[in-house]
Amino acid sequence: MTYVKRLLSLPAFVLALLMAIALTASHAMADPNATLDRIKSSGVLKFPVMVGEEPGYIKDPATGNWSGFYVDWATDIATLLGVKVEPVETTWGNLAADFQANKIDIVFGLNPNPKRGLVVDYLNAPLFTDAWAIVAKKGFEKRTWAELNDPSVRIVVQKGGTMQVIAEALTPKAQIIPVEERPLGVLEIQANRADVMILAVFDAIQVQKQINGEVILPKPMLLNPAMIGIKREDGNEGYANWLVNWVNQQRALGLAQGKLHAAFEKAGIDLSVLPTEFSF
Repeated sequence: MTYVKRLLSLPAFVLALLMAIALTASHAMADPNATLDRIKSSGVLKFPVMVGEEPGYIKDPATGNWSGFYVDWATDIATLLGVKVEPVETTWGNLAADFQANKIDIVFGLNPNPKRGLVVDYLNAPLFTDAWAIVAKKGFEKRTWAELNDPSVRIVVQKGGTMQVIAEALTPKAQIIPVEERPLGVLEIQANRADVMILAVFDAIQVQKQINGEVILPKPMLLNPAMIGIKREDGNEGYANWLVNWVNQQRALGLAQGKLHAAFEKAGIDLSVLPTEFSF
């Protein structure tokens, strides 16, 4: 009897056990540095950039070149890996699909999202923390999430982003208006088709100037950890471990906080709206 025939003659439960052992062994033998080696051999670190997301992503309309603190961080990582940066224009809602299509290798500023987490691995150390806010025209009086949960309130959110999750969870009675990009949300408020927009507080402070409005931190305050995400794939353990090491250095030495302060100051963003007990 051949080896294959002997194998097939085994009881079903024994055969299933052997297959499980073989599968586990193959995963155990996967090179933990496969993702890191792939990026190095490709010569580029691909990362997403987004229109209207200043000062994290800033596009020069004359040259098409990108800058901003997210771009700076990507460049820093690429330099350490000995590769070049390759910006990929996209939206927050497309990030999971971009990872699956191998269009990007890393993304900054992700918020915890279990649905996205099915295909994206989040590092367990946030690069910085901010809070969820609303931006509204001056005179808007509602100051809590409970007050915003009203059919008369029109709330604009970016489609597929965490702000949409928050709106649907805390303000389901409100009129929720999803848009693809932040500038479209700004237009909704300027055209009086929306009352407020949910944003990370640093983004809200930026938008405040565009609509001559105000930033409100609805109570209770919701903290917003800004995570790094990488593709969920065999062999990304070494890449993830190396990035956590980089994040810990950025925070421990004050490099991340210093970069953010400098970027906000350069953009004319007034951080005085933040509560004294809040620290990013």
